[in-house]
Amino acid sequence: MFESRASLLGHLIQPMFSFRLYTLLAGGVGAVLAAYLMFGRKKKTAAEIERERRDWLTQAGRITDGTVIDVQEITPNGHHAATMLIFQYDVGGVSYEASQDVTHLRQWINLHSCRLGLPTSVRYDPQNPGNSMVVSEKWMGLRQ
Repeated sequence: MFESRASLLGHLIQPMFSFRLYTLLAGGVGAVLAAYLMFGRKKKTAAEIERERRDWLTQAGRITDGTVIDVQEITPNGHHAATMLIFQYDVGGVSYEASQDVTHLRQWINLHSCRLGLPTSVRYDPQNPGNSMVVSEKWMGLRQ
């Protein structure tokens, strides 16, 4: 069979050593990957999250009729002024009143034409109808 006991021992130890080395390396790679996912990625800003929400609603949202209630400029606690478009719509017999910050979307809309009672189309999430919008970079619900 084997020439000596040393040879037999070498055949038994070699696979065990390779498996331990592989396990150690795989664990190290997993730890590095976990550390990158936790600390290495840049957190999304509120503006990026809002843009992704608008993009998702543009692609997957349903459309219903609504009405513009008001356009207001607010300045929360000394921060930059925000322009809020306030609108109302109905889904499945339930009335919703919502607002959308359109400060960064001004180039797509004419705020002076947004008056009380202006008809609009509203895109909403069918799973969560309170998640809605009237305007995005790729879609316009305001009717002139």
